[in-house]
Amino acid sequence: DRLPTMSKSRDLYKKAKSIIPGGTQLLSKRPELFLPDYWPSYYSRGKGCQIWDLDDNSYLDMSYMGIGSCPLGYADEDVDSAVIDAVQRGNMTTLNVPEEVELAELLCDLHPWADMVRYARTGGEAVAVAIRIARAYSGKDIILFGGYHGWCDWYLSSNFQEKSNLDKVHLAGLEPNGVPRVLKGTSYPFYYNDTKSFKKLIEKYGKKVGGVIIESVRAKDPDKEFIDTIRDLTREYGIPLIIDEISAGWRLNPGGAHLVYEIHPDIAVFAKGMSNGYPMAAVIGKSSIMEAAQTSFISSTYWTDRIGPVAAIATINKLTRVKAYEKMIYAGKQIKTLWVELGLKHGLDIHVSGIDPIAHFVFNHTNPLVLKTLFTQFMLERGILASTAFYASYA
Repeated sequence: DRLPTMSKSRDLYKKAKSIIPGGTQLLSKRPELFLPDYWPSYYSRGKGCQIWDLDDNSYLDMSYMGIGSCPLGYADEDVDSAVIDAVQRGNMTTLNVPEEVELAELLCDLHPWADMVRYARTGGEAVAVAIRIARAYSGKDIILFGGYHGWCDWYLSSNFQEKSNLDKVHLAGLEPNGVPRVLKGTSYPFYYNDTKSFKKLIEKYGKKVGGVIIESVRAKDPDKEFIDTIRDLTREYGIPLIIDEISAGWRLNPGGAHLVYEIHPDIAVFAKGMSNGYPMAAVIGKSSIMEAAQTSFISSTYWTDRIGPVAAIATINKLTRVKAYEKMIYAGKQIKTLWVELGLKHGLDIHVSGIDPIAHFVFNHTNPLVLKTLFTQFMLERGILASTAFYASYA
């Protein structure tokens, strides 16, 4: 009875499920993952870390902050001002926008090992571009991966080899329906920080591997032996090493978390937080490898719009200027500490993980999803959007 009235959202989501397969465009935004029938599915506006739903209920967002896309907070005035100016000057014409050169220089200045940049607008497609470049450079097909890297065919095809492959590295139950079965045997997973599982794959497929991709950091910091082994063996076999910074980038430092952990990639991929809620993604890398993009067809009209680069430049400059990463690290540490203290106080066995700005916890219980749902309900009654993850923001 203490839950806010949200009839407009419920009615709209009911309609959505009849005309949109799955109801939403993003799995992570499906209300059923939070609080079935009572999660406020739609927003009318957002500002800072507040969201208003269609019934004008106000919530403090202590959950995913736009699924990690808004490290400065919602409707940041500096970023929005730059975007409004870009819109007024024309977002798209027959010619190219000069800001894409400015952004490339900024990204390479922040990552001195990188020489060249290509753009996309979403994380999944940017990773697909990086995979294409690596294969074009190496002339080989097999990709070895650790962690989550999007929805594309190259990734989901791993579940043809073994149906539970992706269960082990990200999410259970992902079906590769619609993916060509001829891709079976072109991608294989290994566990993050499991040196043995990576070495086993290299020993078996090394001469056929066209690229290796890992996230810069997962639930735990990267183990030095793990990272050194990957770097040494990829160099030995001439395999491009790709670092996926889509989740971790900009949250520990100005740029990629690989700089913090002293990982030395050939290619790095950015999206999400680099443009604070506006579609933008970048693939940066060494010129010797990036030039291979010219030997393949990698091209799309809306990769040339103005809003994306302008939003990214404004976001990166502000994240750096205000040292937003310091505040995100501090906030995440505070939340993780509170989770542990309150778990002990109330006799709840929980396990906390994740880098400080992207914190997670799980209930160690026979029915963890029941407790997760109940927790979400109790928080919603208090006007707080919450789940078992907390993405910190500058707001």
